[in-house]
Amino acid sequence: MPSYLESTISQGEQIIFQGQVSLWSLFIPMFFGFFFLFNPETLLISILCFIYVFVIYKTTEMAFTNKRLVAKTGFISRKTIEINLNRIESLQVEQGIFGRIFNFGSLVLSGAGAPQAPIKGIKNPLGFRNEFFKYLDSQKS
Repeated sequence: MPSYLESTISQGEQIIFQGQVSLWSLFIPMFFGFFFLFNPETLLISILCFIYVFVIYKTTEMAFTNKRLVAKTGFISRKTIEINLNRIESLQVEQGIFGRIFNFGSLVLSGAGAPQAPIKGIKNPLGFRNEFFKYLDSQKS
């Protein structure tokens, strides 16, 4: 089954860089999954925690192409953010102390005519931002 990004890519559009969800950003539900795993009375809670982590990890996609930046979260309920590259005004990185230690955080997109759009729990958000601006600079020259 093709990913959301692969199924929405237009003719002449190429994926330049893809981001991933950090498993560290899902530490709390994983912790509770392991915590409740060894008690038969709470095994269902453990299984639900692991399903939650799996669904978030597998259904979150983020990339930028030569035409737009795309982010998609959700399985049953889907949330997408798609902004043309020439409409992006800023790409901010937000990291708490654990995000700095374990290299994950949120990217906040601001676009012309679009409100701020946060994308949470991204692995190496500074690397994503750097690759994004490096690509934009290469297109200007």
